[in-house]
Order: sequence, then structure tokens, then C-alpha cells
Amino acid sequence: MQEIFEEIIDYLKGIWLKRRYIIIATWLICPLGWYFVASLPNIYKSEARVYVDTQSLLRPLLKGLTVETNPNIQIRLMIKTLLSRPNLERISRMTDLDIQASNSEEYEQIIKSLKNNIKISRVGRENIYTLSIEDKNPEMARNIVRSALTVFIENTLGETRNDSDSAQRFLSTQIKDYENRLGNSEARLTSFKQKYSGILPNQSGGYYIKLNNSRDKLKYIELDILENITRLASANKQLAQSIVTNSSSNNKIKSDSSIQTTYDNRITELEVHLDTLKLRYTDRHPDVIEVSRNLAHLNKLRRTEIDKYFTQNSENSGSLKRLSANPVIQELQIQVNQLENLIASLNVRADHYRQRIIELESSIHTIPEIEAELVALNRGYSITKEKYEQLLSRKETAQLAQQADETTDRIQFRTLDPPRIATKPSGPKRYVLFAVVTFLGFGVGIGLSLLMSLLNPVATSTVQLSKATGVPIFGMVSANDNLGLQKWHQKKTMIFIGSNLLLLSLLVLFISYFLFPELVPTPLKRIF
Repeated sequence: MQEIFEEIIDYLKGIWLKRRYIIIATWLICPLGWYFVASLPNIYKSEARVYVDTQSLLRPLLKGLTVETNPNIQIRLMIKTLLSRPNLERISRMTDLDIQASNSEEYEQIIKSLKNNIKISRVGRENIYTLSIEDKNPEMARNIVRSALTVFIENTLGETRNDSDSAQRFLSTQIKDYENRLGNSEARLTSFKQKYSGILPNQSGGYYIKLNNSRDKLKYIELDILENITRLASANKQLAQSIVTNSSSNNKIKSDSSIQTTYDNRITELEVHLDTLKLRYTDRHPDVIEVSRNLAHLNKLRRTEIDKYFTQNSENSGSLKRLSANPVIQELQIQVNQLENLIASLNVRADHYRQRIIELESSIHTIPEIEAELVALNRGYSITKEKYEQLLSRKETAQLAQQADETTDRIQFRTLDPPRIATKPSGPKRYVLFAVVTFLGFGVGIGLSLLMSLLNPVATSTVQLSKATGVPIFGMVSANDNLGLQKWHQKKTMIFIGSNLLLLSLLVLFISYFLFPELVPTPLKRIF
């Protein structure tokens, strides 16, 4: 460690001995560098702060009714595309920068400069954005920031309008297309139903459902036929027993009230209605007369039906004619006739269903294919209709969203700090550059001094001399004051100090020129 420290001391002594190179380097570098820094043109910064309000009042009210988009994503997208080529060209036209270019290369340089110098940044978590630029002309800097802010706002608001218009045009085109497809589907379905109107499935089901239903109904009808045949046999047996039991009797019907006909219920209703009318009106009232006339007509029809029934039975059996006045036999005869009629009608229905089953079974290879084609047509029609109705609903939603956007902006811009013309330059950082030039000059000088001390070394101690020659040093002889070496070294030191003080004064003068613009530059401008 001691050896390293001694080497550092030897290097410093060598630099000090060659300090004239520090003076040369500083006087060659520092004044020229300071002048270059002083001659740099002033740069003026203009910026604007804008607050983007995305909390629209209509947003919670229209939730679920319109298509919702995230305004924050839209704003971030506009920020990324702000420095796109079309926007930069628009800014150059708005600020008349394009007329300053005499050829395409200069214009490209202007566009490139705008892209590199325009800065947009977000402040904190809030939607506060800062637009800034630095330019040699403070008024031009203000105009560029103002134009960029205008483009940013218009693009953000215009993008929403364009999206809505594009959505409306797309939906209208799709609705027209689906409307034509729906019309074609309806035409095909109508033509198909007209062609196979007699064999198409109805609301009760398809081919197999119809066939199974017909078979089930035929089973029920056949079961009813068997039941009624059994009841008819029982009624005929009872009728035969009644005829044998009452063959010797001469019972006659004293009244027709024991015989049931098809007019009994209506006659009973009219009799009740007539009694009600007579309680309220006289016999000459029009309603009473009308009801009485209808009642007499129904009684006449009832008597005719009873006479006809007796006439038919008299042709069948002489003994039955003789016993037709017996109420029990009359009831059994009527029941037998009703059962025979019912069985006949059931047989007709059974024959109908048997024929229907035969027809369906003969069409087993045709009707299912027709039904399958009908199902396919209905499915295609249903899908097209569903899509058409969805598109109509989406179009209504898009129109509602567009009207909401036209009524009030979902995104509102509030300029917190408008762009202004800068009164003081923001750059270049001359004081920093002055310090850099100063350190650079002294650094180069120290480096040259070190290099020259290594190339042309001067022994400053016995240790250094012993290391350089490899010969042990036994003594040291100091110089006599009469030689003037001490004064010469003092003179060199004074020159070094004076040179640095003069450089420092020159640096102070440069700094004062910009630090006190009213005290120093103004008198100089008056002189020169």
C-alpha cells in the first residue's frame, strides 16, 4: 500500500513538473469551448396540460342499452398515433412549417424534427397529459404545441364519430343482405308448402307421430266397438227376457212422458223459461206467445218421433208391437237402437283410420324425406330470421349510442394550462456545458502532462531514481541558491496560477453574460 501511495505521489510530481501542458491545453480548449457554448442559440420550451374527463353522466344511464367502449384505451391509442405521419403533416400545415421547405428533403427533415421533439406524457394516475416541444422560436414552439393539442382532441373525438358511422354502414349492409336472404328463404318455404300441401306435417307432429296416433286411435275405437258390442248383447238379452215376461200382459202407455226423445231437454228448458215469463208478464205478452209457440212446435216434433219409432218397431215384430206400450221395453228398445247406431259409427271411424294407416305405411319412403327437407328449410329460415332480428337490434343499439355521442361527448377535454410563448429560454444548459468544457480542458492538460512525464521522466526522489537506474543511492546533493532554480520554479508556479486565474475570470465573464442579461449583454449590444 505504501508503495502504491509513493507511486501516486511520483506521478503527481511528474504532472506538476510538466504543468505547462495544462496551461497550453486549457488555453486551447476552454476559451474555444466556452465561446462555442455561448454562441449556441437559445431554445424555448412551450407546453400545455390537458385533462381528459371520461366520466360522462350518460355512461351509467345507458349501461346495458348501448355498446360500451373503454375511453381510456381509446385515448392511449390516440396518444400512440399522435406522432404518425398524417398527423405530423397536418401539424406542419397548421403551423406553416411546410412552406419553409424548398424541397422534399427539407420537408422530410421538418417532419423528422417534429417527431423527435414533440413530447407527450401522462402526469400521475389521473388523465392529465402534457404536450411540449422545444424550438429556437418561442412563438413557433407555442404554435406547434397548440396545433398538436388540436389534432389530439379532434382525432379522439372524430374517431368515435367515424367508428359509429362505420358501424352504421356495416350494419345497414348486413341487414340488407340478410333481408334478401330472408325473403329468398320465405319464398322457397312457401313454394315447398304449396307443392306438398297435402302431405306436410301439421301442428300434431310428423309422419311417425301421425302413424302412431292413428294406430293408437284405431286401438281405442276397436276397444270401444268391443265394449259397445258387449253392451248391445246384454241389452238384447234383457229385451228378450222382458218380452217373454210381459208377453201376456196388455199394459199400455198412459202418458208419453216415460219415453225419452232428442227434444226432451229443449222442451224442459222452454217450459222453465215459460214459467219464468208468466210470473212477470201476462199470456198476451209477445215473449210469452213466442215461447208458447216454440214449445208447441217441439211437442209436435216429439210426438212425430215417437210415432215413427213405434211404426218401425211394429214392422219388426208383432209381439213387440203389442208390447211397445211397456215403458221398460221401450227403454231397452231405445238403448239397443242407440248402441247399434254407435257401433255402426265406430266401425266407420275404424275403417277410416285403417285406411289412413294403410296410406301412411305406403308412403313410408316418401313422407319422411319431405319432412326432412321441410325441417331443413325451416331451420335455415329460423337461423336467417334470428340473425336478421339480432342485426336489427344491434342497429337500434348503435343508433342509440350514436345519438348519445352526438348529444354529449363521452370524452371531454379541459385545458388546464394552455400553451404560451416562453419569455426565458429553457436551454441549452450553458452552465453545465461551461463546467463540462472546463473539466475537459483541465483533464486534457493533466493527461498531456502525465503522458509527457512518462515519455520524458524527471526523477523527483531517490527512490524513483534507484528504481529507474537499478543503482543504489547513497547520498543526495541539493542545489545551491546561487543557481536560481528555486526562483525559476516559483516563477513557473506564478505563471500557472495567473493563467488559471485569467481563465477563471474569462469563465466568470461568460457566465455573467447569461446570468445577468440586463447588465452585461445590453451595454455590449450598444457598443457593438
